[in-house]
Amino acid sequence: MPTGGSTRGTTLVWGDYGLRMIDHDRRVSAKQFKNAEDTIRKRLRGMNYKLYKRVSANIGVYTSGNEVRMGKGKGKFDYWAARVPVHRVIFELIGEIHEKVVRDAFRLAGLYEFVKKGDPPVVGLTKLQDGITLESLKQARREPPPPKVAEGPVVPPMSIESPPTTMSPPP
Repeated sequence: MPTGGSTRGTTLVWGDYGLRMIDHDRRVSAKQFKNAEDTIRKRLRGMNYKLYKRVSANIGVYTSGNEVRMGKGKGKFDYWAARVPVHRVIFELIGEIHEKVVRDAFRLAGLYEFVKKGDPPVVGLTKLQDGITLESLKQARREPPPPKVAEGPVVPPMSIESPPTTMSPPP
């Protein structure tokens, strides 16, 4: 019974701290990524750190104007965006910075989760920890009911027969 999701991109690779999206799959624009990065850099100004961006805006979004009839083309280029799946790590940070300072810098608007190195990977909405594995998530949650087995031989129902009638022989 597949649950969907993947563990890829849900754990830290290079940094000690990270910012993980816990909202549903979203299309995030490059402008939103830039604002988030600027906010983090502004809060950590003057400190020794390295910020890694794990998601890049690589999808062009094209729009056509309001009240434009159907079938007049794709529209003009509007902005760059990225599709970010649930629980994907967006930013990673490494450096000699206290955890509280990093938590304060990663305090962005939206549904995000602060993660540290060594936190378990996530599949869908389930964290893989305390004995939960990807294989156990794929197994059925309930045992299927056993097939019904009839006890004894199966006898077809008897038909009610009328008593034989006496017929006179043909002349």
